[in-house]
Amino acid sequence: MRSSLAGIVLLTLGLAANASPATSWTLHEKRSSIPEGWVPARKLDPSTSVPLRFALAQNNIQDIEKHLYDVSHPDSPNYGKHWTAGQVAKTFAPSPDTIKTVFEWLVSTGIEPGRVKVSNNKGWIEVTSSAEEAATLLRADYNVYAHDSGKEHVACESYHLPAHIAPHVDFVTPTIHFDAKLTKRSFGPAGIIGTAGKIGNTFGPKTTGESIGTIIKELKNCHASITPACLKALYGVLYEPVAGDKNSFALAEYTPNAFLQSDLDVFAKEFDTGLVGKPPQVISIDGGVVQTENVTFAYDSEADLDIEYASAILTDKQNVTVYQIGDLVEGASFNNFLDALDGTYCTFDGGDDPSYDAVFPDKYAGGWNGTEECGTVKPANVISSSYGYNEADLSLKYALRQCNEYGKLGLMGVTYVSGTGDSGVSGNGDLCLNPNGTQSTDGNRFNPTFPGTCPWVTAVGATQMRPNTSILDPEIACQDHFYSGGGFSNYFLYPDYQKSAVSGYLKNHPPNYPNGTFNTDGTRAYPDLSANGAYYAVYSAGKWVPTFGTSASTPVVAAILALINDARIAAGKSPIGFVNPMLYSDEFSHAFNDITNGTNPGCGTLGFNSTKGWDPVTGLGTPRFPILLAEWLSLA
Repeated sequence: MRSSLAGIVLLTLGLAANASPATSWTLHEKRSSIPEGWVPARKLDPSTSVPLRFALAQNNIQDIEKHLYDVSHPDSPNYGKHWTAGQVAKTFAPSPDTIKTVFEWLVSTGIEPGRVKVSNNKGWIEVTSSAEEAATLLRADYNVYAHDSGKEHVACESYHLPAHIAPHVDFVTPTIHFDAKLTKRSFGPAGIIGTAGKIGNTFGPKTTGESIGTIIKELKNCHASITPACLKALYGVLYEPVAGDKNSFALAEYTPNAFLQSDLDVFAKEFDTGLVGKPPQVISIDGGVVQTENVTFAYDSEADLDIEYASAILTDKQNVTVYQIGDLVEGASFNNFLDALDGTYCTFDGGDDPSYDAVFPDKYAGGWNGTEECGTVKPANVISSSYGYNEADLSLKYALRQCNEYGKLGLMGVTYVSGTGDSGVSGNGDLCLNPNGTQSTDGNRFNPTFPGTCPWVTAVGATQMRPNTSILDPEIACQDHFYSGGGFSNYFLYPDYQKSAVSGYLKNHPPNYPNGTFNTDGTRAYPDLSANGAYYAVYSAGKWVPTFGTSASTPVVAAILALINDARIAAGKSPIGFVNPMLYSDEFSHAFNDITNGTNPGCGTLGFNSTKGWDPVTGLGTPRFPILLAEWLSLA
C-alpha cells in the first residue's frame, strides 16, 4: 500500500532537490507565488528576533495507511480493534535519532545549546535566533510582506536544509507560510469568510434570504422544505438510540459562530419536543465562547443548523457535544482543535505555525489569556465539521502533517466527517487556480478543498430533491443556490480503498477538459458520499430561514453514522471508527442511493457529471441506513 507520505504530489510546490554534491543542501519548501493581497515591502532587519521552529518528522508515519486498514477494513482480523492514545503516541513519536541529529546539526552551526529547546512532547525543536542567523541557517531570504490592509508578515519564498537533515524535518516556521486572509472576519452572501487558518465559516451555509412563514411537515412537501422527517424518510432512518450514555457525538464550531438556545428550542417544539430545554454539552477550547453579542444569520446559522438537525436525527436519547473553539479576538484553526484532542500533537511549548494557527495566551486586548489546550479533550466517536480551506491556502507539508493527525484519530476509533464546500469545482470564494499556482476568480483550473481531500477524512457532498417530486423519486446533485464541492486533490494520491472506484470513473466517464484543468495523476478524489443539502427549514436568529449547503448534509451524515455506533455499542461491539474502507468495499456496494444526475460547475466550466457509480460530485451516493446498519452489525 502507498502511504499518505508517499502519496504527496511533490511537483505541486516544486519540492525538488536543489543542491550540488559539493554543498549537500536541498530545497525543502518553496512557494510558487505570493498570496493575493500581499507584496514584498522590505528586507527584514538582520537584528530582528526570529524564533525558528522545526517540526520533527514522525517515526513510522509512512505506515499509517497500513495501520488504518488493519483496524478499519472489513476483511482484516483486527477490524474494530482500535488503538489507545498511548499506542499512537509511542508508534509515531519522532525517533531519538531524529531529535539527536537535528539538535547536533544546530549546535554544529555555532548555536549555543542553551538556545535549542526540545518540546515536552518531543515533536518540535525551537531555536531563538536573529533574522540574519535564520537566513544563514536555512539559506533563505527573509522579507517583510505588506497586505493591502496594512498588516505585515515575515516570510521567505523558499528555504533549504542539509540533505542529511531534510528527512528528519517536516517543515520549519516561520518560512514560506502566509496568513492568506485577514484575521478580522467579513461577511457576505456566502457566509462568514475566515482567515486561511483562523477559521470562520468558510463553507456557508447559504440562504435565499426569505423567511419561511409556515413550516410544512408533511412528507409530500419535502421538495420545497426539508425537515427531519423528510431526511429520515429519504434514507430509511427508523432507529432510536439505546446506548446514548455510552456513545458520543460532537460538532466542531469555531468562534464567533455560535448557537442560540432560544433558536434550538423553537425548532425542537416544531419537530422533537423531547429536545426542548435540552442544550448541547459545550466544551470550550482555547477560550471558545457561545457568544450572544452578534445575533444574525451569518453568526448563528452554522451552529444552529448543525445542532438542530443532528439532534433531531439522534433524538433526545443521545447527548450532543459542541466543541466551541477559539476566542472572540483571534479565533482558532483546525490545528488548535487537534491540539486539544491529542496531547502528542499539540505544541504549546514549541508552537504550531503562527502564520496559520492561533497562538495562546492571546496577546490581543480581550483575548483568552490561558495556556493553549493540549490533550485536554477526549475525542467523540463521531466528529462533524462543516468548515474548511482551499487546499492551495496551505503549504503541502503543513497539510500532510494535519492529514496524518486525522489518520491517528481514525486509529483510535474516531470517525471524522467533513463537508466538501459549496462552490463546485471552485474553491471557497469561487476562487480557481492559475497556472502559476495563484488563486483568482478568473482562474481556469479546479481548486480542491481541504480537509476533504485528506484520505483519512470522510468527505460529504450534497444532493437535493427535484422540484415537485416525492421522497420516492431519485435525488440529484445540488443545483439550486450552490453546487456540491468535489474533484481531485493536488496533494494526495488516492488511497487503496478508493482506487477501483476512481479508476473506474476515469475510464468509463473521462471528463473532457484540457490537460491541467484538474489533477489526473491518480490523486485522492472526493466526496465519499452525500446527503440532501437544500431547502432545510432552519430556525436561526429568531426566524425560520431556508438554508442550503454541505453545511447541512455533513451533520446529517455524521448523525446517521453515530446511530450505527449506538447499535454496535449496544451489541457489545466497537465504534465504526474510520469508515472509508468499508464504504468502498464490495459489502457496501448496495448501501447507497446512486445519484446519476447533476453537475458541480465552477472555474468557467460545468464541472463534473454525476454518473452511475462513484463520481466527483456526489461520491458513492446517499445512505441507505437499514443496509448500512445491517452490514456494520454483521462485523465483529
